[in-house]
Amino acid sequence: MIPKPIKRFIDAFSQLPALGPRQATRLAFYLSSLPKATLDELEKSLKELKNLEKCERCFFLKETGSKFCQICSDPKRDAGVVAIVEKETDLISLERAGNYSGQYFILGKLADKGTLETAQKLRLENLKSRIKSEGGKLKELIIALNPTALGDFTADLIKRDFKDLAEKISRLSRGLPTGGEVEFADEATLSSALERRY
Repeated sequence: MIPKPIKRFIDAFSQLPALGPRQATRLAFYLSSLPKATLDELEKSLKELKNLEKCERCFFLKETGSKFCQICSDPKRDAGVVAIVEKETDLISLERAGNYSGQYFILGKLADKGTLETAQKLRLENLKSRIKSEGGKLKELIIALNPTALGDFTADLIKRDFKDLAEKISRLSRGLPTGGEVEFADEATLSSALERRY
C-alpha cells in the first residue's frame, strides 16, 4: 500500500531523535509533495553533512579540511576561558546569548547511570593536556551543564579534576530552572545566567 521509497524513508528517519514512525510518515508525505527543485536542494544539504567532522580542540563540528572549527580558529576568542557544555545545541544556545567570548569544550551526552563514559574521560584528558601545554592554567573554566542531579554530579567531578588547572571554576547561575535544559532556554535567561555565574 505504501510506496517503497516512502517506506524506506520512514524506516530511516524514524530512528532520528524526536522522530518516531508517525512523524517520519508525515514528513515523508509532506516532502513527496514538494517541487523537485526543493527536493534537490534538500538532498544537496543532506549530502553536505558528510563534509563535517569533529574539531579536535573542542569537539564541535568543522568542515573537512579545516584544522579547527570557526570558534576555535577565531583569534578574537579568549582561549583562557573555556565553557564545558554537554552537546552542540547547548553551545549554539550560549552563542545566541551574545555575551560570551571564550572558547568551548563539548563533553558529550551525559549517561543516565551517573558516571562518565570512556570517550568523555578521554575528552577531559585531552582538555587537561591542552591546558598544560598552553600555559598550565585557564583564567576560568565555566561548567555550563544542565542544572539537573546528573549535571551537578558531573560538575563536581570536573571541579575536582580541574581545580589546579584554572584560576576560577564557575557554573552557570541558577537563572536556569532546575531540571531545565540549556538548549531550550531563551537568550535573556542565558545571558543573565552567564553574567551571574558562580
